[in-house]
Amino acid sequence: MMDALSVVTQLRDLASEPQNREAIVQDQGCLPGLVLFLDHQDPHVLFATLQTMRYLAEWPLNIPTMKNELGMMVSLETLMERSGLPDDINVLSREVYGILSAPPTPAPPSPERERRRNKPQFFLNSSKGKNKSVTLHIQGLDSTDQRGMCEEALLKVKGVISFTFQMASKRCTVRIRSDLPTESLASAIAATKVMSAQQVVRNEAGEECVWW
Repeated sequence: MMDALSVVTQLRDLASEPQNREAIVQDQGCLPGLVLFLDHQDPHVLFATLQTMRYLAEWPLNIPTMKNELGMMVSLETLMERSGLPDDINVLSREVYGILSAPPTPAPPSPERERRRNKPQFFLNSSKGKNKSVTLHIQGLDSTDQRGMCEEALLKVKGVISFTFQMASKRCTVRIRSDLPTESLASAIAATKVMSAQQVVRNEAGEECVWW
């Protein structure tokens, strides 16, 4: 039979993988087991238990279930007040308790939306002062290979803060320092020899048009 440390260590390793966190909390036996482990006398078991709970709490949808688990908050409070424990256990128990007792946060975006939001965007140097956004229509932006070339070209332009691609419309929204000439973006993309860029602007009627 496995001892408590082996069980909770195995669970901690599973919880360290983001894709497992929701399933662990939905499992009927995992949370009651973790609550029991919070009363264990072995500091190693306590620390591994708290690490597991810290991982699980990183998925916001798990927090209400964990918080409402019978004995969870009481056991954490008891653990926080126990004397003679290593500092890392005291710190981690307070951190987990703080996360579970905090006001609820909005549900996270779906993985697909998160991937779309994060994948094409780069943040470079943060800049003081005013910034501006420029939308470019890029001829030749037909594949991820071209996007990679475009990214490399923009990364070389000093004053570029971030950029996001909309591949379907062959566009790139670039956030730049206000003192950077927008023409320098077109020059950088033209230097790839396979793409060219035009700025998308709105006229007085609110219609989009391109120039340069």
